[in-house]
Amino acid sequence: MIDFVGAGSGAADLITLRGKKLLEEADVIIYAGSLVNPALLEYKKEGCEVHNSAYMTLEQVIAVMEEAEKAGKHTVRLHTGDPCLYGAIREQMDELDRRGISYAYCPGVSSFCGAAAALNAEYTLPGVSQSVIITRMAGRTPVPEKEAIASMAAHQATMVIFLSTGMLEELSKELIKGGYSPDTPAAIVYKATWPDEKTLPCTVETLARTAEENQVTKTALIVVGHVLDSAYDRSELYNPAFSTEFRKAEI
Repeated sequence: MIDFVGAGSGAADLITLRGKKLLEEADVIIYAGSLVNPALLEYKKEGCEVHNSAYMTLEQVIAVMEEAEKAGKHTVRLHTGDPCLYGAIREQMDELDRRGISYAYCPGVSSFCGAAAALNAEYTLPGVSQSVIITRMAGRTPVPEKEAIASMAAHQATMVIFLSTGMLEELSKELIKGGYSPDTPAAIVYKATWPDEKTLPCTVETLARTAEENQVTKTALIVVGHVLDSAYDRSELYNPAFSTEFRKAEI
C-alpha cells in the first residue's frame, strides 16, 4: 500500500493525526527533502527506510514504491503542505494505476493556510473579497495563457501566489497590469509555520525591494489584496439581527 501524505505547512506538529499515524507505521518513507521539515522524520519507526526525493526522478520514486510493494512493505510518500497544490502527485498515481498498485491520499495543511495564520489574516472578508485565487508565475512549468497573473488580478480577489519569489519584479508589473494599484497591500511570507518564519508586509510595487532587503529568494508565498488592510462588513452569521437554522434574530 502506498499512502500519499500531506506533511503540512512546515511545523512538525501541523501534520494531521492520520498523517502522523501513517508515518509511524511506514516501512518506507519517500519525502520531499527540499521542502518538508526533516523533524517529521522523527515520527518514523526504527528500521524504516528513508529516501529523499529531492535527488530522485519520477522513475526512481516509482521504482522504490514498486520494490517496497513487492516486499509487502507499507510506503508513505510525504509531500509538503497538501500535495493537491503543485505536488506532482497525479503523475505518480497514474504510474501506480498502470502497475495495479493501490494507494490512498491523506490531505495536509497547505502553506497558503499557514501564511494566513502567520499574517493573522482572513482571506475572505465580507465586503472586501469572497474568493481566493491560488496561482503562480510561469517558470519551467508554463501557465496557461488564460491564467496569466494579469488576468487573475483583474478579479481583484485575494491572491496567494506560489513559486514566484525569484520573479517579483515581473510579478509586480503583471499585478499592476491586471488592475491592482501599486500601493495595494501585499505580504511576503517566508517559510510559513517554520521556526524561522518571516512575515514581510509591503505593497504590490515594493515586493521585489522588500524581498531583496530581507534576503528572501525562495520558499515564500506572496499574498495580495485588500483583506490585508481594509475595513470590512460584519459577518451576518453572528449578527444578532440575523436568523439562522439554530437561533432566531434578537432584534
